[in-house]
Amino acid sequence: MRVGVVGFGHLGQYLVQQIEEHASLELAFVWNRTPSALDGIQKDLILENLSDFADRKADLIVEVAHPNITKQWGATFLGAADYMIGSPTALSDAALETELRKAAVSHGLYVPSGAFWGGEDIKKMADRGTLQALKVSMTKHPTCFKLNGDLKTKNDQVTDKKVVLYEGNVRGLCPLAPNNVNTMAAAATAAHNLGFDKVTGCLVSDPSLTDWHIVEVEVWGPGNIENNTAFHVKTVRRNPANVGAVTGSATYASFLSSMLGAKGKGPGVHLC
Repeated sequence: MRVGVVGFGHLGQYLVQQIEEHASLELAFVWNRTPSALDGIQKDLILENLSDFADRKADLIVEVAHPNITKQWGATFLGAADYMIGSPTALSDAALETELRKAAVSHGLYVPSGAFWGGEDIKKMADRGTLQALKVSMTKHPTCFKLNGDLKTKNDQVTDKKVVLYEGNVRGLCPLAPNNVNTMAAAATAAHNLGFDKVTGCLVSDPSLTDWHIVEVEVWGPGNIENNTAFHVKTVRRNPANVGAVTGSATYASFLSSMLGAKGKGPGVHLC
């Protein structure tokens, strides 16, 4: 499988290394907004202009750069190859999500589960219409967030106590934390009967959390939620992470596994 990588930050560098070392993968191209950061990449593998991507005949294009890449190029990529969206917060734009679903008629749009635990089980519940509610909570050290607007101001004021920065629907959160809540975007995609408007996201800034990112997923299924008789599962994922790290260390291997699984499912939107 020929793979094109869009973005060469920490995750992009990791993926390029893994692709080059993997017997069944071939690097089709690497693109980065800042070409000077591509030192060490063979010149013939560097894609200078994204508009030339089709010439490289990639089977799969993987975005690990920014949600804006999907906004600008996602539908075009899907016209020529399978596309794995590493920044699924882009899908919180309802018009863009509709556009990409319409574009995924000959190739697949793959959404990596990342730190989202239990995604396939939740998708199965959504398929059957038995998923009633889903909440994803993420707790990180204040320096691990890249935030916009009021959320950035609120986080900048966190000193010694844990603070809930946001609790509400995932659609409203994604534009405020596009680099931090891809896990929640994956959850909203899997829970398609609820979607971005009905899946709850909770973002917590905790100065004492210097070694971990914590992701909690709560699921409610058949039964009565109000009298506490509904099916309920809660998982807690502790992902090792240094202070200032946007992505926890375990997420790298998870993303690689998602990339290896991003094939053979045909047109449409797929969790991987």
